[in-house]
Amino acid sequence: MARRSVLLLVAALIALAGTAMIVLYVQGIDARATQDQELVEVLVATETIDTGESVSDAQEAGKIEKSEVRRADVVEGSLSSTSSISDLVAIGTIYPGEQLIAKKFGSLGDTQSLVIPDDKMAISVELTDFERVAGFVNPGNEVAVFATALDPVALLPDNQEQKLGSVTRIVLTRVPVLGVGTTSVTSRTVEGEEGATTEEVARTILTIAVTQDEAERLIQADRNTELNFALLTDDSKVENGPGATLGTIFPELFRGVRQ
Repeated sequence: MARRSVLLLVAALIALAGTAMIVLYVQGIDARATQDQELVEVLVATETIDTGESVSDAQEAGKIEKSEVRRADVVEGSLSSTSSISDLVAIGTIYPGEQLIAKKFGSLGDTQSLVIPDDKMAISVELTDFERVAGFVNPGNEVAVFATALDPVALLPDNQEQKLGSVTRIVLTRVPVLGVGTTSVTSRTVEGEEGATTEEVARTILTIAVTQDEAERLIQADRNTELNFALLTDDSKVENGPGATLGTIFPELFRGVRQ
């Protein structure tokens, strides 16, 4: 009888311990779930913060504000205060809604260091605003590069000279932009009906990532043609082709003329 009582007591204790363990396990799950749902204060960008823009300028422009997010959604390294980055600048574009993290800020010199893909090299080209899509190209974008070659003149049937052989075609179908340099203003002389005039032209250096073959073609095109960059989206359709000549645009003017 005593032995049976002991066994019953042991069974009861085991059942009690098991129940306690289940209760503790469930409480742990609830605690972790509650912790993940806890709101944490972080800094977020309300507008685009451009590469090279200082933290103080971004704050004055109202581009940074505090926001509460679930702890589970907090990005590693996110900031709740600008005290540690107050004297720094953005080393890459920060987009609206993005949480601010320390590694995206550095000294002014850091903004000029390029992250070049392992299999490519960086090359720079100086372009006017018109040639670089009116200044809409920024680091991280992808562009296509077109070149217009000005060939010798040819004769139309009425013996009028025409640059029949000029051709525009794509040189690089899709390359990433690594950096956008500062803009400078240069002067150029333009011949018009009223004689020569001088105009101011804004020029900016764009740096892109290319392979050796792409670099050779781009340098050749830069030295001997007129370049234009086209800003691409992920869905832009770009392919190499024969290009376009004046005969392509105005076929009726060049019928019977050898191109």
